[in-house]
Amino acid sequence: MERKIIVVTAAYGHDQVAALGGQVGTLPIIADAGADGVEIRRELLNDEELSHLPSLAFAIDMHNLLVCYSAPEPLCLQDGSLNPRLPALLDEARTLKALWLKVSLGHFKDNAVLETLRGWLAASDVPLVVENDQTECGKLAPMLRFKAACHTAHLPVTLTFDTGNWLWVGDEPEEAARQLAPAVSYVHVKAVERAGDKHCATPPNAENPRWLALLDALPGDVPRGIEFPLEGDDLTAVTRHYVSLLRKEFSHA
Repeated sequence: MERKIIVVTAAYGHDQVAALGGQVGTLPIIADAGADGVEIRRELLNDEELSHLPSLAFAIDMHNLLVCYSAPEPLCLQDGSLNPRLPALLDEARTLKALWLKVSLGHFKDNAVLETLRGWLAASDVPLVVENDQTECGKLAPMLRFKAACHTAHLPVTLTFDTGNWLWVGDEPEEAARQLAPAVSYVHVKAVERAGDKHCATPPNAENPRWLALLDALPGDVPRGIEFPLEGDDLTAVTRHYVSLLRKEFSHA
């Protein structure tokens, strides 16, 4: 069975998405490229689009695409409390018929908040995945604490493993994969290059052994999301190339 490949709309860049008429304009490109699904980014939705999520859900369905929903929000606020916006975000994800809602971890401090989270998730029926972001909260140590807490509490929250973000926070992605792999249900794929004192997301290269080995260290049966820049005169062809690469060249499962 082929692995599911998801295209993150942000991979096309804010300006290109706007030029296409919003994220709905990326759908024919993603579908024609042979991808299985789309990751809708809340930060790329304007107020009008947010008020017409059922229309976006219908358009996604018309293109026979799976959908997941990403919100630039932390699970826990700076004081350790649960983000009160989470129930509304789960409702938005449900309206989109999303397979899951993705957020970052934020300042997870107290396992007690997990019982409240359990209730919110039960009320929404939308799975939650938590991603390592490019902040201190996304480092391996807090992600491991959260993984262990969910396991102990028997809370069905899994992880999105972003292959590149570890380098932004000074952690080794290989060590993160070794320790977090059992809890990973979604992989955000990007390679990273150093430009001066900055890291830049780049497309993975089939000849780059580091990224091949890293992907092999992660679960082979979970969806992989394209979150590196997709650019060029023919966006469908560019997208198709990387969809094929992630599904076949990087698949040894």
